[in-house]
Amino acid sequence: MRLGLIELVIGAASGAAQFWMLFKFTRYVTSGAFNVKAALLGVAQFLLPVAVLLCCAFLLPGSLLWAAIGMAGVLILCAFIHFIITQMKNKKV
Repeated sequence: MRLGLIELVIGAASGAAQFWMLFKFTRYVTSGAFNVKAALLGVAQFLLPVAVLLCCAFLLPGSLLWAAIGMAGVLILCAFIHFIITQMKNKKV
C-alpha cells in the first residue's frame, strides 16, 4: 500500500479553493451584494469537490480516500484559522 501523497495534495488544494469560494460567497450574500458572480461562486463551491473527487476516482484508482482526507482536513483547518484570526481581531477592538 503506497502513501497517497499526490492525492492528498490534490485534495488539500481543492479544500483550500473550496474554503476561499465559500468565504467569498458568504461575504457577497451577507453584504447584500448578491450578483451573478456570487451565484457562480456558490454553484462552483458545490461542484468543485464533486469534480475533484470524480477525477481522482477515475484517474488515480484507489485515491479517493486520500483526496477526501486532504480536502476535508484543509477545509476544517482553514475555517479554524479564520475563526481564531477573527476572534483575535475582535478582542483588540
